[in-house]
Amino acid sequence: MRSIEINGKTIPLDKEGYLELLSDWDEEVAKQLAANDAISLTPAHWEVIYLLRDFHNEFEHAPAMRILVKAAKKKLGDEKGTSIYLLGLFPDSPAKRAAKIAGLPRPTNCL
Repeated sequence: MRSIEINGKTIPLDKEGYLELLSDWDEEVAKQLAANDAISLTPAHWEVIYLLRDFHNEFEHAPAMRILVKAAKKKLGDEKGTSIYLLGLFPDSPAKRAAKIAGLPRPTNCL
């Protein structure tokens, strides 16, 4: 089993690097998960991370890309609610990478 070490606490990850337990998430964990993916978190990243966490709290799942774009557009505005903007923050697969860093399960509709 994979894990990360934060402040002397071992936090288990699944085989893809997602948290085993949602309750293990905090900002320090997010920073480490982002660093594992070579992402340095900026305020723009945190906007999307908290948007995802709010979405998950409301709908009990992490959104796939199309739904993430719509949610970002609604909450963050037209400029930030685009796949290009999200790709700039979370390369390759924004929905998967952002969900991982936000401490959420892997979106079910993402390849």
